[in-house]
Amino acid sequence: MKTFRIQIRAYGYYADFTIVSEDNDKAFENALVDKLGENDIVWEKDGFTNESKMWLTYEEVINDTRSRTLHEEERTGT
Repeated sequence: MKTFRIQIRAYGYYADFTIVSEDNDKAFENALVDKLGENDIVWEKDGFTNESKMWLTYEEVINDTRSRTLHEEERTGT
């Protein structure tokens, strides 16, 4: 089982959530449809994107630590 982060921008709204699914297309599709059917996704008004278009992106979540920084820099000396 893998965790996937889903972002949907559709018709002026935005949603960002995760699903857990097996790593095959049919299982992923079923998990996504199940999550959408639960009605617990928070849809936010998004005035940035075109209201007549829809984008759906997904990515596998590896080492899910929400407080992780994207860039770290080490310094030595003064």
